[in-house]
Amino acid sequence: MSTFDDPFTPTRSLSRRGCSCGAHGSEAEHDRAAALSEAERYGRVVEGAAMRAIFPEDAGRRAFLKAVGASTAVAAVSQVLPISQVTEALAQGAGALEKRDLKVGFIPITCATPIIMAAPMGFYEKQKLNVEVVKTAGWAVIRDKTLNREYDAAHMLSPMPLAITMGAGSNPVPYTVPAIENINGQAITLAMKHKDKRDPKSWKGFKFAVPFDYSMHNYLLRYYLAEHGIDPDTDVQIRAVPPPDMVANMRADNIDGFLGPDPMNQRAVYDGIGFIHLLSKDIWEGHPCCAFAASRDFITQMPNTYAALLRAIIDATAFAHKAENRKQIAAAIAPANYLNQPETVIEQVLTGTFADGLGKIQKVPDRADFDPFPWESFAVWMLTQMKRWGQIKGEVDYAGIAKQVYLATDAQRLMKEQGLTPPAATSKTFSVMGKVFDPARPAEYLASFPIGRAS
Repeated sequence: MSTFDDPFTPTRSLSRRGCSCGAHGSEAEHDRAAALSEAERYGRVVEGAAMRAIFPEDAGRRAFLKAVGASTAVAAVSQVLPISQVTEALAQGAGALEKRDLKVGFIPITCATPIIMAAPMGFYEKQKLNVEVVKTAGWAVIRDKTLNREYDAAHMLSPMPLAITMGAGSNPVPYTVPAIENINGQAITLAMKHKDKRDPKSWKGFKFAVPFDYSMHNYLLRYYLAEHGIDPDTDVQIRAVPPPDMVANMRADNIDGFLGPDPMNQRAVYDGIGFIHLLSKDIWEGHPCCAFAASRDFITQMPNTYAALLRAIIDATAFAHKAENRKQIAAAIAPANYLNQPETVIEQVLTGTFADGLGKIQKVPDRADFDPFPWESFAVWMLTQMKRWGQIKGEVDYAGIAKQVYLATDAQRLMKEQGLTPPAATSKTFSVMGKVFDPARPAEYLASFPIGRAS
């Protein structure tokens, strides 16, 4: 179950007062209220609070409003309370934005959907931010441009901020994951010539691509192979290939398959050169993939800008979570300056109704989903895999690093401010290929694997 299941899929049964939430006289009134801009909503709250403070009794308040009218009443109250200023402060956060013009880097894949769509669909503007989302060639470039402060924040693979913080593959710099971008949404895609080789035990000698060494794709592929008795370090080759180049490499016969992000899996099917062997959700249901990432310095030096940016991301993620919005989103992010893919390819990914390359149409509504909560246990699992495959050495403070990098408490606070219902806990257990992971016992989990450098 995703974080958004309860607050975003309400039962639309009508109450005695005539609408689904019980606060309006009819469903039409409910829908009109929902359509109010954020500034209008805050303004109504401030105006109502002011009137209740001046006229605590309902009868007196109604009599005053009837005598002078609502607009005159608000104007009169505004003489003693600066309603517009209070509204602006509430809409903007605890203080003025330190910086409004921002650059956020992204890789052109559907994992970045909330970060990308927040620009053309107005989610950044709603938070008084002018954000330029910058299409970037690969993950190392994203990392370096963010570390060099060419980008204020970035779309990153969810393990990357852990690696950056620990100095794995780069100089150590404190980095954070304020929000997860997407869950599920990846697949193992094989070249058409392998359509009769569905048993992973027959894959010895295969050449696979993953987007980056520090990626969920790398860890999920290695996990899947090892569970089938294939040693990913000796029985196959795994190389890092930027997502936009994966389909071309498969077409050129440079790789036999990839565990990659969409829309690359669906594009391989669309082009007739590959088929979807397995969705990543069938390895780990609800797994994280990409994240919204920012440096610790950005958060501490620009707290109000950071909060506004995260509010925009959380709002966009909530919108993307709703199935009825997916076609609209596909149209917004398909153009050349974003994903540069046929809209039908993006639609198949986001709606979960897709051709699998083997002659079937699959219907998997949660093939890709969006849930921003950065569970600390996600980070602990990633650290166990980084340790398992030799990316980090020595003793690891699993819980400490997870809490430092994955800002679950920040997400809880800001989600509450947005009227959402975040999880009460910051960690949880889950299963990967039927094996339960307890984040409180990472060393035991790691020691349980027969294949891996750390075993």
